[in-house]
Amino acid sequence: MRRHPYSIPTLITILFLLHAVNVSSVQNNVRADLPSPRTDQNSMTAHAELLEKSKKGRIDVYFEGDSITRRWGTSDEQYKHFLANWRQNFFGWNAADFGWGGDTTQNILWRLQNGELNNVNPKIIVLMAGTNNVGNKSPQGDDPRVEDITRGIKAILDTLQHKAPNATIVLMGITPRNDNMAVMPIINKINERIAKFGDGKKIRYLNINNRLADNDGKLYEGMTNKDLLHLDLKAYQVWADALKPLFTEVLGPPAKEDLAPPPTGDPSAKKPPQP
Repeated sequence: MRRHPYSIPTLITILFLLHAVNVSSVQNNVRADLPSPRTDQNSMTAHAELLEKSKKGRIDVYFEGDSITRRWGTSDEQYKHFLANWRQNFFGWNAADFGWGGDTTQNILWRLQNGELNNVNPKIIVLMAGTNNVGNKSPQGDDPRVEDITRGIKAILDTLQHKAPNATIVLMGITPRNDNMAVMPIINKINERIAKFGDGKKIRYLNINNRLADNDGKLYEGMTNKDLLHLDLKAYQVWADALKPLFTEVLGPPAKEDLAPPPTGDPSAKKPPQP
């Protein structure tokens, strides 16, 4: 019998490496409508904390998204002025923030499908997703991001409706990003497509971009921080002013007490206890 030129351990190593390369290539090119986890330790810790948060208090308004959502209702010291604005606008409506910085539609899908909305049963869900899929790379020709991200947002909506069938979903248009103005046509095309998901009843499409930026998508002074992407206090107030009439319609006026769980933050930003 002919002997194979490689030993069994060597073959196992080769197969493992080929598998690793294949997995890596898939993870780096995951379609926007397929769930994919963030595997760094900080994100997994944040996921565990959000799972615990979902089981506490009462959550009538559930905010979902990436860092633009997360920073508004976080406990991080550096964003305490955002949290003060959050409380000023939403106290009494039992609102909780489940955004996580850096998330793509794939990552949000994974978190939703891995427990963060299980048995929460909110009355309203506010979703803003997709800017991390857009990125700041200039478009070339018929850019595939438009259709891909549209499918990703639709997949999130489907998951939200499956997990919380009685909720009214507020689907936000992707906000302008001026770190590369060349991507604004992509954002506008995605927003045109996802607007069609709104039915005026269970899914309400809400685009505040005309209050954040001019007709070319150039953000007004004071709407973002220096990175020209993340919202600043002025923009969060614009967002709140657009949401509050809808919250009042669905929930009635805010109560005098708030039963939402305490805010969470970035696990890596926590200071170690003093000896």
